[in-house]
Amino acid sequence: MARRDAGFVRRWLTTAAEAVARDADRLTELDSAIGDADHGANMRRGMTAVSAALAKEPPGTPGAVLLLAGRTLVSTVGGASGPLYGTLLRRAGKALGDAGTVTDEELRDALRTGTEAVAQLGGAAPGDKTMLDAVRPAIEALPDYAAAGAAAARGAEDTVPLRARKGRASYLGERSVGHMDPGAASAALLFGALAEAATADG
Repeated sequence: MARRDAGFVRRWLTTAAEAVARDADRLTELDSAIGDADHGANMRRGMTAVSAALAKEPPGTPGAVLLLAGRTLVSTVGGASGPLYGTLLRRAGKALGDAGTVTDEELRDALRTGTEAVAQLGGAAPGDKTMLDAVRPAIEALPDYAAAGAAAARGAEDTVPLRARKGRASYLGERSVGHMDPGAASAALLFGALAEAATADG
């Protein structure tokens, strides 16, 4: 059974930061249709700060990596994304505790704990056209990382025909239909990066 160390989690988040930087304009374009047109810029700023924080003083355990990343996102990302992504990673980090290495199943369970905290914070349920529509199917596909990345991408696509029931997009009512949720799109990048890091890790 594979065990993952702090280096693996750092590589995941650094890969995610690169993916967000590449796709920031697309995320902002998605957000301009149904939000504040700042999701790409906010996520790029936050994930760049995460990469810098992890490089400056690399934490020694998977949990500590996630805690630092979560705290950094809360302090650097504007709008709802900072608290939501920050909560996801911080709660997952807290769930992992001080273990030096974790199994794939332990990482999945920790991320599930983080996801439940996000659902509570935002009051969102599946089908509300939020980041959870990409995150939940990804978590259910774990510990198969490739399947999780694909499930998150599908989940993001599946938000296109939905009517938004939470967040800024919900004010648009029927006009939110036909657009991908930007939070789901960035969540798909996060889990795509996790699949990439797992492939590189073997």
